[in-house]
Amino acid sequence: MTSQWLVGLTFIIYLGFILAIGVYAYRRTKNASDYFLGGRSLPPTVAALSAGASDMSGWLLLGLPGAAYISGLSSAWIAIGLFAGILLSWVTMARRLRIYSYALNDSLTVPAYLHRRFNLGTPWLRTICAFFILLFFLFYVASGLIAGGKLFETVFGWNYQWAVIIGAAAVISYTLFGGFLAVSWTDVFQGLLMSLALILVPAIVFQSEGGIGESWTQMHLQYPNLMHWMRDSSGQALGVTAVLGSLAWGLGYFGQPHILARFKALRSPNDMPAAATVAAIWSLVGFSGALAVGLLGHLQITQALPDGERVFMALVELVFHPVIAGVLLAAILSAIMSTADSQLLVSSAALAEDIYHVWFGRKASAEKMMRVGRWAVVALALIAIGIAMDPSSKVLDVVSYAWAGLGAAFGPTILLSLYWSRMTGAGAIAGVLTGGITVLIWKQLSGGLFELYELLPGFLFSLTAIVLVSAVTKCPAEVSTRHHRVLGQATR
Repeated sequence: MTSQWLVGLTFIIYLGFILAIGVYAYRRTKNASDYFLGGRSLPPTVAALSAGASDMSGWLLLGLPGAAYISGLSSAWIAIGLFAGILLSWVTMARRLRIYSYALNDSLTVPAYLHRRFNLGTPWLRTICAFFILLFFLFYVASGLIAGGKLFETVFGWNYQWAVIIGAAAVISYTLFGGFLAVSWTDVFQGLLMSLALILVPAIVFQSEGGIGESWTQMHLQYPNLMHWMRDSSGQALGVTAVLGSLAWGLGYFGQPHILARFKALRSPNDMPAAATVAAIWSLVGFSGALAVGLLGHLQITQALPDGERVFMALVELVFHPVIAGVLLAAILSAIMSTADSQLLVSSAALAEDIYHVWFGRKASAEKMMRVGRWAVVALALIAIGIAMDPSSKVLDVVSYAWAGLGAAFGPTILLSLYWSRMTGAGAIAGVLTGGITVLIWKQLSGGLFELYELLPGFLFSLTAIVLVSAVTKCPAEVSTRHHRVLGQATR
């Protein structure tokens, strides 16, 4: 049996296991709450690993190693910003959002939570939120399909476009039936597999190069620019704009609906400290391993890679037996699937709960809403496939755009809604619109200040808009009173 067939067999076994979880979850999914939030029953470890795996996607195994391969240690500023964002989002938001969203008539989605938080009489805030979720998540899902296309093209030599379609079919299959439970429990397995891959690959390379110290010494001697925190690969010093832009990635955590869904799905608000600890340890291992893979690729791979995002795949095929390589390459598929499934699920929830239900199906049954959600998964996946069809697309570029859009549109709005009793619905609308539109415009501009990652200005402008508009509009007394009552539960 050829090495390619051994790798393929490993993939098939892996997909069979994932689909089995989807079937099991399908049998436990009875209503929309089960389908979109798993009945709010996730243990802390499951919630943390699911949040991490759904967050990192192919970015952790392709995008970040690729950035380290091309730019060197300076790419670690992104990882530092993200690690800070993970900790702060769990500590500042998870417990409060779990309590608040449940208190507001079991709000399943971010738009539903914000609509009920401010007692709005019209559905405009809910609809605007759903629009931005659908817009930016289509790019996010597309980034996962791009990663899948690169994986299958590299490993099996398939046509890129067909590879994208096959990868999408795998994701749709179990997301469609199992919903949130399938997504969350498969994320646990996928998150552990990703961790294993990012520990094992650098460990084997370090061993083959004479140990960690010897490997690092060789890197410093052969590639001094790559091993400098404040220089890019050409030796140019990083400016303040570049460092701030990289650190600003951490702000995105406050507004990612697929991560916030894990906060809402915690079994108990009191599970937050344990979940935050697991999330911190998992992400630290993942970031360290991904950076090491990108840097060590220069020592093991003799010919420069035309696409740095393939460095993990190249290392795996170079140093492992085909069976082990198949398992580790399946980790990439894990990363892709664990994010794309979550994003499809959140997008389908926005389409079903916040657009269809609000505007067309107020009397629809729970079973019909679940069917609408499932059809939405298929429709959204087809659009994402169309976006992903360009083989020259970069995973990191597409992820950064979607991450910025969601973080700027929702981060400041949700964060302040959990802490500021006088925040108003008009302020929330202003914040979502300002953050989302800033990212859309800033991305199209270049030069000088516009080289700054669009998430930072979008987040700051959104924050400012919320404060200014809330200051000149009146918050209803019942909304402020309810906020203090719910806040009292959150701080006990």
